[in-house]
Amino acid sequence: MKNKKDEQIRKKRKHLDKLRNAKKRKRSEEPSLERPKPQKKEKERILIVCEGVNTEPSYFNKYKLSTAIVKSIGEGHNTISLVDRTKQLSDEDEYDQVWCVFDKDDFPNENFNNAIFKAEGMGFKVAYSNQAFEYWLILHFEDHQGGSMHRNQYCKKLNQYLKTFGISYDCDSKEISEEIFDVLISRIEDKDKTRQEIAIERAERNQKNFDNRNPAKEESSTKVHELVKEIKKYK
Repeated sequence: MKNKKDEQIRKKRKHLDKLRNAKKRKRSEEPSLERPKPQKKEKERILIVCEGVNTEPSYFNKYKLSTAIVKSIGEGHNTISLVDRTKQLSDEDEYDQVWCVFDKDDFPNENFNNAIFKAEGMGFKVAYSNQAFEYWLILHFEDHQGGSMHRNQYCKKLNQYLKTFGISYDCDSKEISEEIFDVLISRIEDKDKTRQEIAIERAERNQKNFDNRNPAKEESSTKVHELVKEIKKYK
């Protein structure tokens, strides 16, 4: 009699456990009414390794971005050695984009071209200038359409335009001040565009005049606008 009673108790407990488990499964299958926590989007990380110690880093570091982190470094290296240094720096951390920024200056054509092709072969992007970075700045004020303009003229020409704003570009330190940067990105009222937007249009137009097979021979030209356009995406 005792065994029969124990068996009944065991079956009842088993039935209750089964009901409890069924309720738990039902609750787990029901959609949650709690609002999912928003996923924090990681900021784009951009490494810019520059030939110039002052000019380029002082320019790119002026950009204040909300959805990207720009690390602009002036190395003092040139052409091939800059590309090799970029590889070292890019291996030290994780970056979404890596850019090399360097000038033609007086470097041999072969060195300049090989540096571009080597960088691109490594997956880096290149914002080169032929002859120098200041040509990009001049395009903010002058509709220069390629062709010969020696870099020795850049500083004087740039200061002729900046004089209107009561500021100047130091040809020795070659640093882009806040005042100069503000002028570069300022809006031109009669054109309803910023100087920077106009410079991008001019640089793109000039670039289309070349086939990019021999950048060392493509004077005057710059691809800095491609990097600027990329940075502007993350404002």
